[in-house]
This record gives sequence, structure tokens and C-alpha cells, in this order.
Amino acid sequence: MIKITLPDNSVKEFEGEVTPLDVAKSISEGLARNTISAVVNGKQVETTTPITTDSTVQLLTWNDDLGKKAFWHSSAHLLAQAILEFYPDAKLTIGPAIESGFYYDVDFGDESLSEKDFEKIEKKVLENAKKGSTFSLYPVSKEEALKTYADNPYKVELISNLNDGEITFVTHDNFTDLCRGGHIPNTGIVKAVKILNAAGAYWRGNEKNPQLTRVYGISFPKQKELTEYLELLEEAKRRDHRRLGKELGIFAFSEKVGAGLPLWLPKGTALRKKLENFLSDAQKKGGYEFVMTPHIGSKELYVTSGHWDKYGADSFQPIKTPNEGEEFMLKPMNCPHHCEIYKTSQWSYRDLPKRYAEFGTVYRYEQSGELHGLTRVRGFTQDDAHLFCTPDQLMDEFKKTIDLVLYVFGSLGFADFTAQISLRDPENKEKYIGSDENWEKAETAIVTAAKEKGLNTITEYGEAAFYGPKLDFMVKDALGRKWQLGTIQVDYNLPERFDLHYIGNDNEKHRPVMIHRAPFGSMERFIAILLENTAGDFPLWLSPDQFIILPISEKYVDYAKKVSQFLENHDISGLIDDRNEKTGKKIRDAELKKIPFMLVVGENEENDGTISVRRRGEGDLGVMNMEDFVSYFKKEAAI
Repeated sequence: MIKITLPDNSVKEFEGEVTPLDVAKSISEGLARNTISAVVNGKQVETTTPITTDSTVQLLTWNDDLGKKAFWHSSAHLLAQAILEFYPDAKLTIGPAIESGFYYDVDFGDESLSEKDFEKIEKKVLENAKKGSTFSLYPVSKEEALKTYADNPYKVELISNLNDGEITFVTHDNFTDLCRGGHIPNTGIVKAVKILNAAGAYWRGNEKNPQLTRVYGISFPKQKELTEYLELLEEAKRRDHRRLGKELGIFAFSEKVGAGLPLWLPKGTALRKKLENFLSDAQKKGGYEFVMTPHIGSKELYVTSGHWDKYGADSFQPIKTPNEGEEFMLKPMNCPHHCEIYKTSQWSYRDLPKRYAEFGTVYRYEQSGELHGLTRVRGFTQDDAHLFCTPDQLMDEFKKTIDLVLYVFGSLGFADFTAQISLRDPENKEKYIGSDENWEKAETAIVTAAKEKGLNTITEYGEAAFYGPKLDFMVKDALGRKWQLGTIQVDYNLPERFDLHYIGNDNEKHRPVMIHRAPFGSMERFIAILLENTAGDFPLWLSPDQFIILPISEKYVDYAKKVSQFLENHDISGLIDDRNEKTGKKIRDAELKKIPFMLVVGENEENDGTISVRRRGEGDLGVMNMEDFVSYFKKEAAI
């Protein structure tokens, strides 16, 4: 008798060998029809995989993330099959599922793939899918696998790193591929497919390796779902922060300055300053002290912190000085500097916690192919803070930091988020520094604090920083995409590496605990996500230009300046459109620039000391005197 434990802890018993599909059928025929994959004892498998011992089983449908993973991975095989039918000399490499869809990396040799080829490949994928071919996974020996792919150096490299007993092939229809498994029952489930893009990608992400063509695609069990997805993609293009950033004058890039190094234009700088002031005010109320650190640091600083060993090879290379052996680095992170600030004084337990905050710009080398607008850059500013506290203060400080992150999200309209508890990989502890004891204390603190705050959490092993576990906030935007924004980390290790201490009530030296936190994460990435989430319609308090004054002719420009000065004196920012254009055109242009208020002034307004107010998206609000408009604005802009 085999006992199968389901996710709700219910147990089903079966005589002899059983498969996930059998388990689904024992529950309902409807579930059996919709089950496309399964997880058995933590491993994703096919629905026909034999289960021979007592096991835990999770049945997966299209509505499950892992179900989509199996669906898209199987679709990658269909894509590869179609590519070989048109390009028989192409060499296949790998084709995984990704967050939205799948890709296959292909070496096309002397041939090339362009957008005009996409449609014929899509048609071939669907033609093959309609055959309803079963995915069959089976083991092969290393010798046989190497013989099969003797003319494909990429597959040979993959196989060479595997042992006998670890190698499996999958076959559907007339196509066979090297694969670990995790497929849908048959190709007939795939009803709609779209090739989204083809781009260059280095084999295994290494610039020294051959460049391949990465063919991106997505598939669905219904055509309607593909149509809806493509509509969402069009909306995403409309909201693309790179386009909006250019249209709204937020930021720019220059080849002469360098790739991945954004230039903040006046409106973007105003936006950043408002965000910085907003967080600075909240931090002042929370007892933070503001510090500033240099843009470079001695290499030895990062050797001490452990960052050099972990990231040195992939960072900007050290800067040499005329002094023999003296090396500096562009600052890759702020925490070692803040540790040194802590060491400038002798602290008692009565002085703690110390909370140091800095909008610190750091520099990290990203490969050119990885750069993407503001979301992946080489120079960025973190809203960084590091808290040094006693072990007894840790829980309270961590919960206060959670409160700060929630305040930031609430003020900026990010209501849909999950808190990811990022722990170290228990099977690969070599990646991390510090003792098991300290890691266990740090992980317990995060888990407990998140639970006491009632956060909606998920736990991910292997996602911790090398020096400590994290609480990462995964925010869902207006298009349903997930982004990692704020982060809070508990660290027992850097205080040891920097020999930090405080004098306890026993008059002895003790180690402080360190909390790293950044509610925005980085100003660049946060603003990119904010641009896309709001489509450039920022909250009123955050808009770089909150009003624009539209004089109906040049005779009223002086009055417009008087109105502008009055509003600026009340901390309401804006500009005057004194172009020789019709008022209607000025209004349309202001709407396109997403300026919240349009203030029209002419003879009547000048004589009466008033303004005619229009609000973007609402239209005419009527005539107001300036004091009434200020009161109305302040009420609308309140956080």
C-alpha cells in the first residue's frame, strides 16, 4: 500500500505503483483533465511518472506557477523542433521556462533569424502541437548521450558535466532533446503561441563564449489568453519607463558619459529630491542620523567586509594611485563605510540603537547586455541605512523598519505586495560567511518579526545575502508584474569582521547586531517602477511640475509670474507656458506632459486677482482666488 500525502495533509492510499494522474483521477475527472504537471517529494515531474513509495504530491494546473513552468518549458521543445525544421544545421543549446514564457538559445551558424521569420515558425509550432504527441522522458548513458550530440559542442559540454544515471532525454513526435524533465502530458494542450523577440546572448552568459540567438516566446492553452497578454504587452510599452523618462524629461543616457550611468534632468532631479525629502522626514521622526561617505574606498575596506572575495572579480577594477601597492575601489556598497563611522566613537548600551542613513551612490559593473534603462545600471543611489543595536533591541528595531517600508509603500500606492523571507541554502553553506549560530539567530528574528507584523510571506532558500538573511518586499504593479523593492537584512557577521562593540551594563564589551535596510532599494530602480506603475501620472505631492500657468496672451505674462511666485512661496512647484500659441494647444500639451493643474490667466483673472483652474483628467474646476487654490491643493496633495 502506497500512501500519498496531499498539500492539505489529507492522505490517499493506493495498491501498488501509482502516478500523479492516477491521484488526480481518484479526486475527480475534472481535476485529472486539468492536471498538467506534478511535484513529487519536492521534485517537479510528469503526470505519468511512477510513484513507488510513500510520497508527498502536489498536482499542478495551468493556474499554478509551476504548472505554467511545465507548460512553457514544453513549449520551448516545440519551438526548438520547429526551428530545426527550417534550419536543420542549427545547433540547439538550452530552452528553459522563464517568468513569462520561455526562450531557446540557438547557434544558427551562417544563417540568421529575423522578425519576418517569426510567423512561419509560430505556424509550424501550432501544426506540430495539434498532433497531440506525448512527452516521453527516459534515461540514457553518458556514452550514448555524447554520441548522439557529437556534432553539438554545447550539448557535449552540458553532458560532460553530468554523470551516468543523471542524464535523460525527452522525445515528442520526431524530436528528441537533452532534458531533466518537467513536461506537460502532450503537445495538444498548447493552443496559442507567439514569438516575442530574438536577441543576442552569450553561451552561459560569458562574453568570452560564442554569441547565440535567444528566441523568446510565450504560449497559452487558449487563444483568448494570448490575445489578452499581447494587449497587456502593448500597455506595458505605453508605460515603458525609458519612453516616459524621455517624454517627461526625467533622465537620459549619454554614450560619452558611459553605458548604465544615468543623467538626471531637472524634472527628474526635482522628482528625486521630493522622494528623498519624503523619506528623510520619515527617518528623522524614526530617530535616524544622516551621514555622508566618499564615492571610493580603500580595497582593504572591502577585503575586511568580505565583499572583495565575493564580488571583486565582477566589480569595477581597483584604482591604482602613484603610491606602490595603494588601491581604491569605486564604492560598491555603503555598509562597510557605515561600520567605520560606528567605530569612530566608544558606545554604551545606553547609546544604542545607532541609526545611520545615507542616500549613497554606489557603482557595480554590469555586463552591457544586462543593462536596461534605470532598472539595471552601473551607478545608482541607495536609500541606505544601517542600524546598530543590542540583541535585545533587534526585534523591536526590525519591526519598526517594517513599519517604515509599509509607510513608504502606502504613500506611493503600492498596496499589492508579498514579503519574501530570503534564507541561506542549507545544502550549500559555503556561499555564506559567519557561524551557524549567528545565522540561526538572524533567520529566527526575521521569521518572527514578519509573523508578528502579519505580513503575507513566502520563504525562499538560497536567496540570502552572503552575510545574512533578508526580508525582501515583492511588489505587484498595475500590470501585474512583480518587482523586488524594499529590503531589510539582519547581520551578525559584519560587526565581527569590523570588530564593532559596545559596553554593556556589565561593563564588558559586546557585539552589536546590524540591520541593513533600504525601503526604495535604489532611487533609479524605484523611479523606473514608479513611472511604469503610474504611467507617469505621479501622486500630486510628487509631481515635478504641479502646475503650469497659461497666459492667454503675452500681455498677461507678468501676472502669470506673480501667480507663480505666490504658489512657489507656498511650496507648490510649476512653470509658465508663455509661448505664442493658442490656449487650447497649450492645454493639450500640458495634458501630454501629465501636469496636474493648468491655470489659465487673462484680463478678468488679472483684474480680480484670480486664476481659472483646470485639472488633468477632470477638466474645468472654475475660477478661484489664489489663497483658495492653495488650500484646495494642500488638501489634495496630503500624503
